Amino acid sequence: MRLITIAQRFLPVCSNIIVNFTCRTGSSDPYCIVKIDNEAIIRTATIWKTLSPFWGEEYTVHLPPYFRTVSFYVLDEDSLSRDDVIGKVSISKEVLTAKPQGVDGWMNLTEIDPDEEVQGEIHLQISVLGDGDIPRKLCCQVLEARDLAKKDRNGASDPFVRVRYNGKTYESVVKKSCYPRWNESFEFELDETLADTGLLSVEVWDWDLVSRNDFLGKVLFNINKLQSAQQEEGWFRLGPDKSKHSEYEGTLGSLRLQLRLRDEVVLTSSHYKPLTELLSQSVGSQLNGNWPDFIMLIDETTTAESRQEVANNLVKLFLGQGLVKEFLDVLFKLELEKTTEPNTLFRSNSLASKSMESFLKVAGMQYLHRLLGPIINRIFEEKKYVELDPSKLELKEAGCAGLHRQQTESDIIQQSSSLLQSYLSELLTSILQSASYCPLLICQVFHQLYLRVQEPAHSNVKFIAVTSFLCLRFISPAIMSPKLFHLREKHADARTSRTLLLLAKAVQTIGNMDTLACCSKEPWMVCLQPAIQQGITQLKDFITKLVSCHESEDLELQTRMSLQCGTMEKEGFLFLHRTKGKCMPMTSPFKKYYVTLSKDTLSYSRTQHSKKSSFISLPKIRAVEKVEEKCFGSANVMQIISSEDSGQQETLYLDCKSVNELNHWLSALRKACSHNTNTMSCYHPGIYKADRWSCCHQKEKSDPGCDKTRHGVTLQEWYDPLDPDLEAQLIYQHLRSVQHAANPEQRIDCFDLTDQKKVDGLSKLFSILQDLHDAHAAVEEEERSKNKNVFLELQT
Repeated sequence: MRLITIAQRFLPVCSNIIVNFTCRTGSSDPYCIVKIDNEAIIRTATIWKTLSPFWGEEYTVHLPPYFRTVSFYVLDEDSLSRDDVIGKVSISKEVLTAKPQGVDGWMNLTEIDPDEEVQGEIHLQISVLGDGDIPRKLCCQVLEARDLAKKDRNGASDPFVRVRYNGKTYESVVKKSCYPRWNESFEFELDETLADTGLLSVEVWDWDLVSRNDFLGKVLFNINKLQSAQQEEGWFRLGPDKSKHSEYEGTLGSLRLQLRLRDEVVLTSSHYKPLTELLSQSVGSQLNGNWPDFIMLIDETTTAESRQEVANNLVKLFLGQGLVKEFLDVLFKLELEKTTEPNTLFRSNSLASKSMESFLKVAGMQYLHRLLGPIINRIFEEKKYVELDPSKLELKEAGCAGLHRQQTESDIIQQSSSLLQSYLSELLTSILQSASYCPLLICQVFHQLYLRVQEPAHSNVKFIAVTSFLCLRFISPAIMSPKLFHLREKHADARTSRTLLLLAKAVQTIGNMDTLACCSKEPWMVCLQPAIQQGITQLKDFITKLVSCHESEDLELQTRMSLQCGTMEKEGFLFLHRTKGKCMPMTSPFKKYYVTLSKDTLSYSRTQHSKKSSFISLPKIRAVEKVEEKCFGSANVMQIISSEDSGQQETLYLDCKSVNELNHWLSALRKACSHNTNTMSCYHPGIYKADRWSCCHQKEKSDPGCDKTRHGVTLQEWYDPLDPDLEAQLIYQHLRSVQHAANPEQRIDCFDLTDQKKVDGLSKLFSILQDLHDAHAAVEEEERSKNKNVFLELQT
């Protein structure tokens, strides 16, 4: 059993997380940081010189079930000084849980209140001493704290603890540490008259010599509850102080968010086997000429809002079963039965269209990167001014044609036409050549689609059926928004975006195979008509080659064209430092290496193609965690702690160039090591230098650690391995939600309930869903009994 908490962006277009929003901030260069309980996991691109930025970024994040808040900070980037924080939006887990359909709307930014920006936990032991005639005493032992907020410029704090009860106060300070260990005990005479109203306050502050002390958090305890327990020890989360009314409330701007939270209990594979087999039989029954009843049921009961999500789950489930071709073929047949006009085939947002779109993203992302990478990089690097529409021409943007000679409109349009034709020619050449390396599974799916759509009266329909997916739903959107398809790290500027849009329009026109319709809507595109007409001929040749690739008997070619999803591979240049029982040097220890994460090992070498100089076996990795900023002067350093055969512990430090790159590597490594058994429960976020740990100041290098490991927060990536159990769980939840609409006593349009065989099949489905429901109920009851009376809640 696994408990998975998923925060996802909730839109009809795509089933991924969080960030698709616009913001009115009054700032000039805004970007957004997304935090889970004060841990930054995502940084959006900076949108330059605008008061109303649109990010349009989508993420799915797997979270630990104990997380509390998701926060969005809007900042103004400044190259000369610190970035200014404009405001934030915080949404608690309780709010998200109360809205299972998701949060969607504008939310006002609030001012950052330092007394609310608290984090971390404190380890306390609280007891009541004395009995009978002996006056009773309240004893508070302050042991340690972890993950406190960093308030000083050196990336640390000087925390002191303040314990107060009945007018009496004790204090103790530790310098330069966010993981202080006080190990001090404070005693108070227990006032019996305050038994019902008495409070014990434990506050943590950052001590400052010159300015006012900074608040780091507090915990309050009810003494009446404590007396019945006599003693309580544990880690307690530090809470904020009372919020203050802001004079800027409602004036800092607003942020549009679309956010959905899902808590899923994933059972063992055996529980999902009956459901998976039933769906597989429905797809495989096509071989016997039977109608795919359950796929029809899902198709008929899926709403527009959930269709993309359901399609994505089904595609991944059938990929894991090796039946994705058969599944898509069933959907093709269902779509053809509904469509009467050939030119509108697969143009709607049907389950078939959404499933094919998801399939291309899962199975064809590496293909897309190889196909579009060179031309996209060329357009970004050249930054040429390209414009064909006379109403949008700006002469000052185009510059001068020569010394003291301003370019005319016709000059700009002619140059733009030549540039676009050059880009289009390079792209079409790449598309033609890509038939030799397109994944074999994609070729086979397009082949069966090509054969399904045979319309004698419309010779282009079989080509349009392929291009409606390949060009209109895959290549063209990637050209318009390369960041969303992981082709670039940042969004394009306004000039480059316009060039990409015009190129995407040309590709769409070629995909539609109708130059007259385009030129009638946008007559300024007529200058590209010869290139587009030639492109249509080239695209037909490509499709003919593509749909015949499945017949190749070249085993080497088939291996090269094999499906590239779920391989868990990640690579790129990083700065590394490896410790092997030695202390940290005084100078910067990092050196540049090309790092490769494969299915079984993490390896690195000096260059991409040179021999790997070192390997770390993934099963030997015990922890993958972040490193404190003060250690290396960078907030984007992570550590990989592994054990050798000799038992010696080794740490590899990786310095990333951004918070996004850091979290992508953290996520990839944590997922690759998710089944490791010898993992650490705690670690040191600092480094061992000058005979002590920089985080908690402990002198023993073998000290077990001062912070708990975080295995739960991971980002979902397109190269993630398939998880059939999770997909089956999500499909089960969808079927449960529509089960009332599929009651055997009611009529369902896609079922002939006079057919006893189909009624029996429907009853079998309901029986499987009920078994899964009972299994979930048993797990919930077991968890409730396990957690019952585990601890006494003392906090007020």
